[in-house]
Amino acid sequence: MIVQRVVLNSRPGKNGNPVAENFRMEEVNLPDNVSEGQVLVRTLYLSVDPYMLSQVVDGGGIGIIEESKHANLTKGDFVTSFYWPWQTKVILDGNICEKVDPQLADGHLSYFLGAIGMPGLTSLIGIQEKGHITAGSNQTMVVSGAAGACGSLAGQIGHLLGCSRVVGICGKQEKCLLLTSELGFDAAINYKKENVPEKLHELCPAGVDVYFDNVGGDISDTVISQMNQNSHIILCGQISQYNKDVPYPPPLPPAIEAIQKERNITRERFLVLNYKDKFEPGILQLSQWLKEGKLKIKETMINGLENMGAAFQSMMTGGNTGKQIVCISK
Repeated sequence: MIVQRVVLNSRPGKNGNPVAENFRMEEVNLPDNVSEGQVLVRTLYLSVDPYMLSQVVDGGGIGIIEESKHANLTKGDFVTSFYWPWQTKVILDGNICEKVDPQLADGHLSYFLGAIGMPGLTSLIGIQEKGHITAGSNQTMVVSGAAGACGSLAGQIGHLLGCSRVVGICGKQEKCLLLTSELGFDAAINYKKENVPEKLHELCPAGVDVYFDNVGGDISDTVISQMNQNSHIILCGQISQYNKDVPYPPPLPPAIEAIQKERNITRERFLVLNYKDKFEPGILQLSQWLKEGKLKIKETMINGLENMGAAFQSMMTGGNTGKQIVCISK
């Protein structure tokens, strides 16, 4: 069986930004026989995430089983996996596939790659474990990268868990408007057009109690400098997002590190995969909020396997709002 796949054509270089030309399409022969324990799956949706640049490109995917030789999976089941090659059909080890119930995502299968999947769990569990939010205690939360896959959910979850004020930071005016008009953020700062220290001081007059950090760098240094005594930083990150050559969490500039220590601000490594015991209740909570209309979900959907490279480039340069998804087939 001939299928199409996307492979890495070239690397962007150590400090280069990935472009669509780093990827290329090719045809490959899929074995006709499915071995014991395997499943043949037709790909429906693929996730586009910052950490993926291995030789054969793979990542989060969701699809429908067309043939199964796995005891717990049958033809017609919808499954998801972290290790999904970028191709139209795949033969996977059934043990790395997780069966999903479309009802949990209100019929939107792509949500299992976003709000009802890893980004949703990262946001929810990160805030629960590292945010130390107490309902009714007038806490202010700031979210950087606030219109992205995790940020757009984190601000809403902050409110749902009891923050009285949530302020988002992002790089486009239309994204700022979306945060405040649709996603329930109390205010938003456009870091490309506005003076972030001044706006932050104006919008968070009582200081910052919880910071959901998607970006690091100068923006984070600015937020940390306005954080309160005994406040908390949630370092957002998924599976293998971290450059192995750099210590994680990345070191802060000396002046900011002094503020962090002096004010007893927590800033601990957070990896969602260390909390697998919380995945099932987390998914059920996210699903409930979705069905009750309390969690609004934004996706940037691009059609066609041939556009995976363009989707990756767009996501790395902030072209997406919410989760970046590529629809392969329906």
